[in-house]
Parts: sequence; structure tokens; C-alpha cells
Amino acid sequence: MKQLFKQMILGVALLGASAVAMAQKPTIGVAEFKNESGAGWWRGGVGWELSGMLANELAATGDFNVVERSKLESVLAEQDLAASGRVSSSTGARIGKLTGAQYLVMGTVTSYEEGTSSKGGGIAFKGISLGGKKSKAYVAVDIRVVNSTTGEIDFVRTIEGEAKSGGMSVGLYRGGFGGSMAQENKTPAGKAIRAALVLTTDYLSCVMVQRNGCESKYEAADQRRREKTRSALDID
Repeated sequence: MKQLFKQMILGVALLGASAVAMAQKPTIGVAEFKNESGAGWWRGGVGWELSGMLANELAATGDFNVVERSKLESVLAEQDLAASGRVSSSTGARIGKLTGAQYLVMGTVTSYEEGTSSKGGGIAFKGISLGGKKSKAYVAVDIRVVNSTTGEIDFVRTIEGEAKSGGMSVGLYRGGFGGSMAQENKTPAGKAIRAALVLTTDYLSCVMVQRNGCESKYEAADQRRREKTRSALDID
């Protein structure tokens, strides 16, 4: 009897500890991604696909409680927040109340570039080229994290993803793409997108959970991006 009582006490304690841990994790929702680039792979449905992919990556870290997409869509559509990107404190409080989200992550693809260059020495067999060409892709995503209580943007960062491939690409992502993005599974574009999403996950874990000095590397990366942008400007 005493042993059973001890087990019950231990079970209650573990449940309590688990509840505290859950409460300490930020609860976030990921809105539909928007596109301001000329990316050829962007088509209907991609915005929510990228939202789902980022949500999965964030959940996999164990650092966040992630709100289900179905809970977000109707609320965001009602306020047209996904289109405007603006959240007032009153609307933010409504989002938080209806979805449980303390924060809303908004992503916009602002730049996409791709190119193919010749490396020489390639061979072809039955119409399949091996080697001889190198493809690369670059994507920039502006990330904003809106506090649903205040309506203020608590965190903002431009995240860049880059990828290269030579010859025939055979790699697959963890889980791969689905839906409208399925055909990008093996392309440099797909790799660059996945890289940007993983880096976004790392950034959010750093600034929202870890907060152990890791922020400095993102500040340095942002500074390098700004300098690169400035050097590309042709100002007489």
C-alpha cells in the first residue's frame, strides 16, 4: 500500500514538472509565408507549406509549444493579418485568446536568385548529365515575431539560405517537401529553402529560449549581409 502511495505521489510530481516545463516554453504560431521575390517555384499553397515546415522544425527542437495550423488559419483570415502583417494590441490579444499563441511568426521571402555555371569535363550517358555544371540558389527570408499581447514586433531578422549542387543531385531532406513544393526536393532551390528554415529555427531558439550569448553570431551575420548589400550598390 505504501509503495502504491509513493508511486502515486511520484506520478503527480512528474505531471506537475511536465506542466511547468510546458508553461515555460514559448507558445508560437507560424503564419502563412508571403512572397515578394520573383521565385519561379512559388505557386498557390506554398505559403502555408513553408509555414508547416517551419512549425515542424520548431516543434522538433523541443523548445516551443507550436499551435496547430488549423487553429491559426481562420483567425488570421478573419483579420486579414497574413496579408497586412500588422497586428494591433487588441487583435494580438484576440489571437492569443483564440489560439493560445503568445507569439506569431511571420515570414516573407524577399529575395531569390539562382544560376548555373559550367565546370567543364562533364560526361553524359543516355541523356543524363553527370558533372560539367554547377547550380546554386540563394533565398532571403524576413522573419518577424509579433507579441500577441502587445502587438509589437519583439524580434526581426533576415535569414539567408544558400545551396550548391554539382552534377546530379541525389540527396533528400529530412521528411522532404510535399504538395506544391514536392518537385523541389532535389533542387538547389529546395536545399536553399530548407537551409533558411533550419537557420530560422536556430535563430528563434537562440533569441527566445537559450539567450546565452548566441545572439552575437546572428548580429555578426546580419552585419555581413548589410555590408555585402552596400558593396553591391552602384552609387556614383
